[in-house]
Amino acid sequence: MIRDGFTRFVPLAPAPKTFFMTIRDVAFWLRSARADARLNRYCHTTGSGTAFDQLYGTVSDPFGTELPQYRYQQRKYECLLSMLPQRRYRQALDIGCGLGAFTRKLAPFVDHVLGTDISVEALAQARRLSTDWPNVSYAHRNVLDSFDDNLSYDLIVLADILYYIDGLTDERLKSITRNIASMLTPGGLILVVDHYFFGIDAASRGTREIHDSFRWATHLDGVAEHRRAFFLATLLQRNPL
Repeated sequence: MIRDGFTRFVPLAPAPKTFFMTIRDVAFWLRSARADARLNRYCHTTGSGTAFDQLYGTVSDPFGTELPQYRYQQRKYECLLSMLPQRRYRQALDIGCGLGAFTRKLAPFVDHVLGTDISVEALAQARRLSTDWPNVSYAHRNVLDSFDDNLSYDLIVLADILYYIDGLTDERLKSITRNIASMLTPGGLILVVDHYFFGIDAASRGTREIHDSFRWATHLDGVAEHRRAFFLATLLQRNPL
């Protein structure tokens, strides 16, 4: 872990102190694996956006992000908050928000947070779950497209989404990186999070390639890297202009 950019780091929220999993979380991993398998089947017959709509329309909370019996996902969210520095965030963007679980976790710490997703069905459920948060909104967006709302964000979160993109070539990844970096305010932060099982499996090697692409981006400086079970989180900052 490195925090070259912050000499005095005060976390946005405290890190969890309890163990990150219970025996019940075995069912969480099985649920996630079944959701991925179902999604792959849908993708064979339709586009990715429609496939995610089918998934969220068929299974309530397919990845178990909102289910209280699973400790791992909630501890992961707490870990991610503890990796962010305490400062004022005026506009935050949560790309690939799904049901908005982490979007709502960010809400107490930001003036406004926008959650985006490729699935209309997931966004409809996210809106119903977020009625108590007036500073949370949602929009239908594809991470492969350029955002045209002319907003700048001082925090962007990109968690567990890029490895779902079919045919994620180096050029496409660089294009995504440039697009996201362009939406950051000078000094703004981006938190990239993906599955990481100690680098020994193909998915973990893909995660390393994704995170290295952000670290090598022209306008981004690496601030911190966190290896946890079972994810990798990289925090980057846009160069001041």
